[in-house]
Amino acid sequence: MASLVTFLHFRSLSFSPSTLRFSPKPCRFKAQIAVTDAEKAGVAVVWLKHDLRIDDHPALLAASNHNAVVPLYIFDHRIISRFPEKMIEMLVLALQDLRSSLRDKGSNLMIRLGSAESAIQELVKEVQLVTTVYAEEEVEYGLRQMTGSVKGTLEAMPSAPNFVLWRTPFYDVKSLKDIPDSYNDFTKLRLPITLPLPPATLTGGEMELDWGAIPTFDDLKEFVKANPCKVEESWASTKEMLTETILMKEILKPGGRNIINSSFRHVQVQSKRHENSVFVTKKGHSVGEGTSNVLKALAAYLRYLEGTERDHYWKEVHERMPYAESRDGASFTTLFGPALSLGILSRRRVHFEALKYEKERDSGFLSSFGYSSATVATTVDSVCSMEWYSLVALKSQIYDDRRYHIRIWRWKGYLIQYTVVGHEGPAALLVHGFGAFLEHYRDNICSIAEGGNRVWAITILGFGKSEKPNVVYTELVWAEMLRYFIIEVVGEPVHLVGNSIGGYIIAIVARLWPALAKSVVLINSGGNVIPGYSSAPFAKERRTSGASWLGAKFLLFYLRLTLKDIVKNCYPAKTERVDNWLIDEMLRASYDPGVAVVLESVFSFNLSVPLNYLLDGFEDRVLIIQGMRDPISDSKSKVAMLKEHCAGFIIKELDAGHCPHDELPDEVNSIIREWIVSLSSKLPVGSFK
Repeated sequence: MASLVTFLHFRSLSFSPSTLRFSPKPCRFKAQIAVTDAEKAGVAVVWLKHDLRIDDHPALLAASNHNAVVPLYIFDHRIISRFPEKMIEMLVLALQDLRSSLRDKGSNLMIRLGSAESAIQELVKEVQLVTTVYAEEEVEYGLRQMTGSVKGTLEAMPSAPNFVLWRTPFYDVKSLKDIPDSYNDFTKLRLPITLPLPPATLTGGEMELDWGAIPTFDDLKEFVKANPCKVEESWASTKEMLTETILMKEILKPGGRNIINSSFRHVQVQSKRHENSVFVTKKGHSVGEGTSNVLKALAAYLRYLEGTERDHYWKEVHERMPYAESRDGASFTTLFGPALSLGILSRRRVHFEALKYEKERDSGFLSSFGYSSATVATTVDSVCSMEWYSLVALKSQIYDDRRYHIRIWRWKGYLIQYTVVGHEGPAALLVHGFGAFLEHYRDNICSIAEGGNRVWAITILGFGKSEKPNVVYTELVWAEMLRYFIIEVVGEPVHLVGNSIGGYIIAIVARLWPALAKSVVLINSGGNVIPGYSSAPFAKERRTSGASWLGAKFLLFYLRLTLKDIVKNCYPAKTERVDNWLIDEMLRASYDPGVAVVLESVFSFNLSVPLNYLLDGFEDRVLIIQGMRDPISDSKSKVAMLKEHCAGFIIKELDAGHCPHDELPDEVNSIIREWIVSLSSKLPVGSFK
């Protein structure tokens, strides 16, 4: 506790990056949703998904101009099947509060279960006078597809209502297309941040409609289990099984010691919440229920460093803060991330409340030298970072001219970029190394797909244009992310391909969840071979320190200065492959918010569990592609150890450096295509030469 208070006090005296780089002045958002006279004469349906509030809701405000409003929430499997149990419990509480708030404003909340297409179509037929359906624009690929499907269903109806997509603008952005790809360039625009909107007064609650009952938490669990589109039962249990349980079962031997990292633990739904508590459960760290409740918790969080107890909410937040601070400054996302994901509170409302509190502390002024409170700095930096990655994700899907289209997947609330090429054949998943991104497989994705495969490539959390939240990054966290990606996105076992630490991560996936992996292809993988290894060592809880923070800052500065030379050294056979695009993209990512936090992980990686142990049992399904001129590791010694102690592994030695897939793409593509064919045709592994 003392160390946390010391850190927060230090942060309160430091400069906030968002304040120093640009201090956007708040502005009124003028681009309200236009409503025609013809639309005003009819009924508006507001389809709620991740916008469960009446405060700062542009669509509800626009809908208030209509004769009547029907706010609608649909329990569609494509939405709620993505939620863990604690989020489903939070969802139920949020909907109960939202219905109460809407009734206070003269409306109600309609509840439906089933597909969004059918529910909205049936509602439009029932009400007949519906002129407009409002829906928030989604970032995730799957939800964008669902929204497009609903739009298509409505357009096919006679007298189709208008389908209006909307967003809650944070920055006063005139054109998404013109937003720079670099956060460094973006901050130089000094875009003003818009102010939140007041709640609207609505009508329509008196309409004689079947508004529907909000299902209980237990009802929803059964509803999710009955998902007609869910993966097979064995996969469902793989997804639901605690990682800790798998680690204990698969890696720990009798007498072995625990390697579990606390930052990697899943939080089960705890006992029921206290009445009037701002937290969803007694022991959990997620703030929830409705907007009013979350605002009270936010006010308490912002006042955390005030030594005098103000109220019950301050005391509650004060007690949970040390547990929510998994690393310096991470408490905001831990406490408020789920509520923001459900849209119980908008990001710009959070920003507004933080600056309002800051002004109260400084007699109505905002200093040019940073925020006076660490909680204010953390809050502002967090929501600004979230908004940046949301804009990047939207832009990459709408304005994309690459050979493969970017898609967005959300994992634990964070935005992850990926792509897929190919429509049939075996599935392969390409995983990049540290500091890279899915485009590092720029000349592999399409070529491997042309061999009759479906190829996924992912930019893992903390790299490229994927989100870089303030969390503790470990090889286990990334393995966990890949597990969910395979289950939720790919939907079938894959041939895992990984370079550098990406190779080590996929080896962990193969060990812990072997049903998800058809084979493993390691390209100059991290990790070693240790003969006779039989148990996992103890790995202490990984927390950052002042030394690692300073080390990350220095490393970031050094990498920006020397990046091209470092990367060229990894491409000894074809240095011309290190082109301006590759270096520019790496440099671009180095200015993203949160990148220094990712670099801190360099000082806490644990690659002590050897490859021969992780891949035990996979012998005939492991392909090693090794660049023999790798400047990062001793390839000759590694290959010798693999040959001596890993019987059944197929090894391909190439005249290349650390990244053979990008240095010699044609050779590597040919090897991988032939490898997949040999396994798919069930040829003896020895026939693959």
